[in-house]
Amino acid sequence: MPAAVATRTIEFPTARVYAPFLQPSRYKGAHGGRGSAKSHEFAKNLLKRCIEKPGTRAVCVREVQRTLAQSVKKLLEDKIKLYKLENEFQVSQTQIVTPGDGVIIFQGMQDHTADSIKSLEGFHIAWVEEAQTVSERSLTLLRPTIREPNSELWFTWNPRRKSDPIDKLLRGPDKPEDAIVIGSTYRDNPWFPDVLRVEMEWDKKRDPEKYAHVWLGDYERKSEARVFKNWVVEDFDTLVDAPWLLGGDWGFSVDPTVLFRGWVSGRDFYICDEVYRIGCEIDHTPALWDSLGCTKNHNHEYEYLSNDLPVPAGGECDRFARPWIITADSARPETISYMQRNGYPRVQPAIKGAGSVEEGVTFLQNYDIHVHSRCVHAIDELTMYSYKTHPQTEEIMPVLDDRKNHVIDSLRYAVETLRGEQPGFASW
Repeated sequence: MPAAVATRTIEFPTARVYAPFLQPSRYKGAHGGRGSAKSHEFAKNLLKRCIEKPGTRAVCVREVQRTLAQSVKKLLEDKIKLYKLENEFQVSQTQIVTPGDGVIIFQGMQDHTADSIKSLEGFHIAWVEEAQTVSERSLTLLRPTIREPNSELWFTWNPRRKSDPIDKLLRGPDKPEDAIVIGSTYRDNPWFPDVLRVEMEWDKKRDPEKYAHVWLGDYERKSEARVFKNWVVEDFDTLVDAPWLLGGDWGFSVDPTVLFRGWVSGRDFYICDEVYRIGCEIDHTPALWDSLGCTKNHNHEYEYLSNDLPVPAGGECDRFARPWIITADSARPETISYMQRNGYPRVQPAIKGAGSVEEGVTFLQNYDIHVHSRCVHAIDELTMYSYKTHPQTEEIMPVLDDRKNHVIDSLRYAVETLRGEQPGFASW
């Protein structure tokens, strides 16, 4: 088939996290939780490709597809109607005819054999929906079959296990070089509907493990692997005169800059406020920390989750944290020095040492931890933080999985002084 020539371009609204998919790549994979708009974005991208490159032939596949109702055909039809593209796409009972006599078809991979898969030779796009269920056999059949020049393999899925074939292919240590792989959650979806938000909030408060898997796209976990089970989410009143504990962590590269505040009363540890921003430059950090506990009605949650808006200029917020002792990550002394010279004179470095992480986690496990519902990143990390499991046997190992723990690190730093007061815990 001769190369299709674009007759026009078309733009659809795109969630910021998925913008990289607008570039060509042999493999494109989007994994994440419910409500993250993965399938909606891929549906729009498929229509865009068909319009801009007339004659495009695409197949939408699942591992098992007994009826078209199980496919993404209805989603594509809805997008065609939404963007008033009925004159360019002809929808029939079994397929969608695209501009330039192209076509979108819908099939199940289990229906294919080594001979029948050859019917897909000459196709330009294969979109694999619910890719977490796709077998190694199906991937082996499909990948070399889609081989037209500039052809692409698309995958969308909600992760189950690291051992699933799609996760080994696109999230493992040897993933293909020409691959764009993006993880997303409902927070990356600017059109996240209220009806799903109610369900999400319910799971977040009542079933943290389900919340992590269903809404955050985390792997299914054995509950025994979770590090923290001694916590609840609740909307408590913040004490005006609490003996505040504050802890901070610095963002390097893709890591977030964090600050939280809370207090301890007996065996109860209350986490009431947090700030959290990925990609925060050092000269923006004082303003970020100034927003902790802000009462000025700023929409900080949107700003720090989306990274779309600038950090408010220093002075616009309450600057609650400036007079307090803040124990922060000691990995970058120059960052602590900068903060001390820019409004945070009482920032002090945490004293790290061999076994300090394990000892700090053990210390936190002795409290009943209460997390305010506005501290969404603390909730996420307490939910997902786990011990490693053996890659072959899936047995739980006594080794902490050192990721998704920036707020937790801040909690450990903040209770450093308390640990020295408790018998049985060495000082850092």
